[in-house]
Amino acid sequence: MIRVNGNAVEWREGMTVADALRAMAYDFPLITVIVNGEIVEKEAYEDFAVPDGADVKAIHIHHGG
Repeated sequence: MIRVNGNAVEWREGMTVADALRAMAYDFPLITVIVNGEIVEKEAYEDFAVPDGADVKAIHIHHGG
């Protein structure tokens, strides 16, 4: 199991950041992801492995006026 923004998500072998975002139905165009304190570049979301027990923070960046 991993935690994404404090929510439990079932972990599976080979899980990536992109998989974790899909599990949470996060499809925001601007999102910053931090895995166990490490910032993950957007270009790496499909390849960056999320280890079992990871703490994932997904921060939706938005602006307004």
